[in-house]
Amino acid sequence: MIQLGPYTLENRLILAPMAGVTDRPFRVLCKKLGAAMAVSEMVTSDKRLWKTAKSSLRMNYDGEPGIRSVQIAGGDPEMMAEAAALSAERGAQIIDINMGCPAKKVCNKAAGSALLKDEALVEDILKAVVAAVDIPVTLKTRIGWSKNHLNGIRVAEVAEKVGITALAIHGRTRECKYHGEVNYQAIKDIKSAVSIPVFANGDIDSPEKAEQVLDFTKADGLLIGRAAQGKPWIFQEINHYLETGEKLAAPSLQTVEALLAEHLVALYEFYGEFMGTRIARKHVGWYLQTQPESINFRKTFNRLDTPSEQQEAIQLYFQQLTRTGSIAA
Repeated sequence: MIQLGPYTLENRLILAPMAGVTDRPFRVLCKKLGAAMAVSEMVTSDKRLWKTAKSSLRMNYDGEPGIRSVQIAGGDPEMMAEAAALSAERGAQIIDINMGCPAKKVCNKAAGSALLKDEALVEDILKAVVAAVDIPVTLKTRIGWSKNHLNGIRVAEVAEKVGITALAIHGRTRECKYHGEVNYQAIKDIKSAVSIPVFANGDIDSPEKAEQVLDFTKADGLLIGRAAQGKPWIFQEINHYLETGEKLAAPSLQTVEALLAEHLVALYEFYGEFMGTRIARKHVGWYLQTQPESINFRKTFNRLDTPSEQQEAIQLYFQQLTRTGSIAA
């Protein structure tokens, strides 16, 4: 068991925060399917933007089961501290600081992984946020800015010194973005340098890979991100493999159809029919990306504008799949 302040994680797997993906419907589903915790989409520390529809939805944790971890991003210590305090007032139980996002629109605002260029500012932000709340504060970061600027150990040591509860380390630099091999050795080195929990992140897309990364890095747990898109049951698969050493059978077509239907209904209810049907399109694309004739089906599906049309199309597609094959593992 992993302890984050007063909260105990039931297993070693966390859904990584992903903008445009880890909204409340997806977090709830992944928790149901075995994620010990699911981190929210990144919320800007600029509270002037909190009144927008996008920010309001990102900060909606109403009725969410399990531990509520809210990620904030920004480059100003005072604004980050205020954002943390306000998030706690709104129901956050853990604050996660984003110093890992490599996106240009984030880095250009001196936030996300851009902060790794300025270790003094990193320390100021971490101190300010920890001091602003009485709940655990975690940090998601990378191993450095570039291959010539690997300062992950120094950042981790500073984080531990100022009171950060746990670290999530993506094993690439900002320069790498999501390309190239993950440097698990760097994660291992960071884990060896600190005593607080460390979660490894980056290209963990199967039960076997999960076990290999845990064994090699000695990390306390794992963050699963892109591998969960369209495959939220990956948490069940990894947990089962880590516990038993055996691979879990792939979910049946009926199981996948039921999970997808549940996910779609949650999207419609959360966003409303207009936004919900549009957001559903990308998720359906992820769920069906390995299935026969999915490209043609998705082209048709993406033109459907009502929940009833989408639900009927999914039902018919799975009826055809039932006659022709099964969901790929």
